[in-house]
Amino acid sequence: MSTSIKNFSSKTRVKVEHVGLFFDRDGTLNTEVDFLSRPEELQLIPNAARAIREANEFGVKVFIITNQSGIARGLFTETDLAAIHRRLLTMLAKEGARIDAIYVCPHHPGYGKTPYKRDCSCRKPKAGMLKKARKEHGIHLSQSFVIGDRCIDMQAGKAAGCRTALVLTGYGAVEQKECVSARTVDLVAHDAYDAWKQIRNLLVKRVVES
Repeated sequence: MSTSIKNFSSKTRVKVEHVGLFFDRDGTLNTEVDFLSRPEELQLIPNAARAIREANEFGVKVFIITNQSGIARGLFTETDLAAIHRRLLTMLAKEGARIDAIYVCPHHPGYGKTPYKRDCSCRKPKAGMLKKARKEHGIHLSQSFVIGDRCIDMQAGKAAGCRTALVLTGYGAVEQKECVSARTVDLVAHDAYDAWKQIRNLLVKRVVES
């Protein structure tokens, strides 16, 4: 037997493994630090790892999509970022949580030098990172969710055709009114785990046995 999830339009059925959860990083999974540049600065928000672990157990794929213009600005290097992400993955693994892939945009249209200073297609609010995950992992974006604390996360989600969840950690409480007014938010959650619980409830309603 295989588990499937109905399309939100009820016209098709999509297997669970084609559903993706796209988490923003700073302010969503880890505490907000302006231009976090050292591994020791990274601290997980309570229950963020639990959200990812339960999503893993449910069978959906979990991704991180993060703008890191600190690279373009010269505040840290790609090597520094790799060390930060090794710490992040280690911290998550200690709590039984796994990330299928991390997508990073190191660019900025107004800072840095080539190749980092450019108007790219990956920097949120554009949907380039989500589209790359679709291509590499067979994700059905219309069945997937973006979880973040900024309006740009919500905009990227909508640009890709995903549903969106705004968390009130990080900048979420500050940007909530703006994001909701722009009609880019489908769900509002206290934190990443609350967002996952709401999303899980939506998915469970559509799970069928085939």
